[in-house]
Amino acid sequence: MKNFPIIFSLALSLLIGSTVQAQTSTTKEKFQPSDASLQQYQYPEWFRDAKFGIWAHWGPQAVPRQGDWYARKMYVSNIGKGNPDPDYTDHLNRYGHPSVKGYKDIIPLWKAEKWNPEELMKLYKRVGAKYFVSMGTHHDNFFLWNSKLHRWNSVNMGPHRDVVGEWQKAAKKEGLPFGVSEHLGASYTWFQVAHGADLAGDKVGVPYDGNDPQYQDLYHERAYYGDNGWLTTNPKWQHEWYDRICELIDNYHPDLLYSDSGLPFGNIGRSLIAHLYNQSLDKNGNPSAVYTCKEASNGRFVRDVERGIMEDISPYPWQTDTSIGDWFYRTGQKYMTSDEVIQMLTDIVSKNGNLLLNIVQTPEGDLEPDVMNILEGIATWIKDNGEAIYSTRPWTVYGEGPSVVEKQAKGFMAGVKDVRPYRSGDIRFTQKDGVLYIFSMVHPESDLQIHAINGQIVASVCMLGSKQKVKWSQNAQVLTIGKPSMMPSYSTIVFKVKFKK
Repeated sequence: MKNFPIIFSLALSLLIGSTVQAQTSTTKEKFQPSDASLQQYQYPEWFRDAKFGIWAHWGPQAVPRQGDWYARKMYVSNIGKGNPDPDYTDHLNRYGHPSVKGYKDIIPLWKAEKWNPEELMKLYKRVGAKYFVSMGTHHDNFFLWNSKLHRWNSVNMGPHRDVVGEWQKAAKKEGLPFGVSEHLGASYTWFQVAHGADLAGDKVGVPYDGNDPQYQDLYHERAYYGDNGWLTTNPKWQHEWYDRICELIDNYHPDLLYSDSGLPFGNIGRSLIAHLYNQSLDKNGNPSAVYTCKEASNGRFVRDVERGIMEDISPYPWQTDTSIGDWFYRTGQKYMTSDEVIQMLTDIVSKNGNLLLNIVQTPEGDLEPDVMNILEGIATWIKDNGEAIYSTRPWTVYGEGPSVVEKQAKGFMAGVKDVRPYRSGDIRFTQKDGVLYIFSMVHPESDLQIHAINGQIVASVCMLGSKQKVKWSQNAQVLTIGKPSMMPSYSTIVFKVKFKK
């Protein structure tokens, strides 16, 4: 019966889903695994005020210095017309054939010998991060916490350190909220290539090491026929995901949990979110924890947009997650500049969002000089202009200028490189305590003409980070701000506007 696995999967899914829901709904907890219950959620002020977080998207896949998805691509011997993936060729030349030397053999090479979480956290706080997120597990099914449910973890193997625990301790020492990211939901189908074999050559048909029963707990079992979407349809794996991410929540009680997918697995995913919220209730009965995933939230959680930005002000807080370069370390990669990071942060905050930025670490755990220079550039800007970012809220419109007219913003998974550069006259706004902040995204070539004052009478205008006097005038339609005579080294300058009361 070809369809038996599918029929069995559906039946088991209903059984497990009902069991998980029943486990939650029989309690008197505030949040239940339903959309209606999750819409009671109130966004914590710490997250709304923070605006800027730093992420350590870091683990054993950094070891080969080939960038993201190495654990998968090293098993792809044919990507069309008989051509192997470059990571397959790299692995074959450096480590051996994946039938013998597979990803399991990369993991022990990750030693993290130069990783100093306390020093990095001090740096990130000085740069301006208001929260920090550690990877918990990527699609490689390797856990960075001290798991009792899964032997493939960083305490048992690799650096022999509780990576999540040490990051959390360092974040708490610096007073930063702490989050974790989970990419496990996609792992079950993502890693199926490890069960393959070469289609040509002298090793044709020789099974990769993912077929060895003693390593099935790393590579997973073979998926059912047709189970090849981003998230598995196998209820056994869905339940395993729930148990393992619950262990992560219960061991560390993170302030934020990120899923690299839409809301996973229906009511199983809703049960996990309800559990996260219920274990973080404050004295007023509101959750202090944040959950982010990649779908519209409708108030249930924080929507995450990967490598992209929203087109307009969102009624709900949201988050962009991106990286200054590749997701994992890659030799010779090109990084975003500090100006590009600041421009992205400004645009996101003007639209009611937060920026979660991955800072690329070497396999050893330290930062390259290029990365340090980028961070210093961000720190310089934040020191002068941070008051226009933190604890602010959107203005009546997010901005003015060519980028607004041309709809510069891109959606989910749109690369930053696809967004055209800002030009003179591109403006963004934030507000706080009756003060309007006006961001000129690049140095203005002439006087700025601001139209979104909404009839309020301006009392004063100054430029943050500067003592020079700003020339300005106002009529019924426009606030004109004179081009400053001296410009800072960074691109985005900020004017602080106070109104008459």
